[in-house]
Amino acid sequence: MMRVKAAAAASIAVLVAIGAPARPARADSAAELTRDGKRALNSLYQTQNSAKILGQKAKAILVFPKMVKAGFMFGGQIGEGVLLKGGKPTGYYSSVAASYGLQAGIQSFGYALFFMNQAALNQLDATNGFEVGVGPSLVVVDEGVGRSITSNTLTSDVYAFIFSQKGLMAGLGIQGSKITRIQK
Repeated sequence: MMRVKAAAAASIAVLVAIGAPARPARADSAAELTRDGKRALNSLYQTQNSAKILGQKAKAILVFPKMVKAGFMFGGQIGEGVLLKGGKPTGYYSSVAASYGLQAGIQSFGYALFFMNQAALNQLDATNGFEVGVGPSLVVVDEGVGRSITSNTLTSDVYAFIFSQKGLMAGLGIQGSKITRIQK
């Protein structure tokens, strides 16, 4: 019982401590978030040709240029993003996730969601936050899948790319992620 209490106390201390590094994940202004989002998307296009193909066909792209994730048994991640339609910002969003399981570390990364049809895009604002894993079909694109994407093989509602990973985070766990529209 003492070990469980000690582990719980350590987990809470880590979560409090990781609150400080999470602050840089928040952008100061809409203009800065838009600039960072466009820069991150252009960088992704340079390294992943499949992302460029998806970008040409997508109804909109939601880019989170910098997410911060940290945890020890209990974990969390946070960041802000910009929704781009035709290269222009049309909304701003926060992404928050919590996880539990065997995990330890801290890392930063970015991700982009490519909404391929209007129904998937409508789902983004239809509920009180878009929950990843609920609603439209989502495919996380890795290098193997990315090489096989052509304009003829696009069949999912939303494609996700994770990029610019830095730091170390290891573990197995259960995670829930929620994306919510914010005012900037």
